[in-house]
Amino acid sequence: MGENKIRATPRLLMSRSRSVQYGALPYRLSRARSIELLLITSRETKRWIIPKGWPIKGLKPSDAAAREAYEEAGLRGIVSKKPIGEYHYEKADRARGQTTSCRVIVFPLLVRRQRHEWPEYRQRKTKWVSLRKAASLVAEKGLRALILEFREGMRVDKLARAVVMAKPSG
Repeated sequence: MGENKIRATPRLLMSRSRSVQYGALPYRLSRARSIELLLITSRETKRWIIPKGWPIKGLKPSDAAAREAYEEAGLRGIVSKKPIGEYHYEKADRARGQTTSCRVIVFPLLVRRQRHEWPEYRQRKTKWVSLRKAASLVAEKGLRALILEFREGMRVDKLARAVVMAKPSG
């Protein structure tokens, strides 16, 4: 997995021509010692996505992604300060009958716990799935590619019983 050099400012972008969002890719090590991802449903269309949202004034991009993971899925854990990549999608604004082109910068989040209730728990479903299953459930092609790249770049450290990023070659 190559290095992604992404520079983003944590300011709220009012222009919606190409808006930036920050997303969390929540993962854990299962009892079977395989890597699982947590997906959530979107509020309106109920498609499977990752937690993501607009920049939050005063928070670094990775911290904004972690906050979205808490608000949308009740997750607490360790968020990487470095993004693993990005993807693009069209966000529908049904009230205005238009779409917004969004760029989502994604940060891995090693999940330590998930609350039973969280701010949006009545609006969303969550599901822990294998990396392969996650890639098959998401509709956005760019997110699917990012999940598959994440899968290729991960390994299980059997001694530490932790999930770590494999060092990129070259």
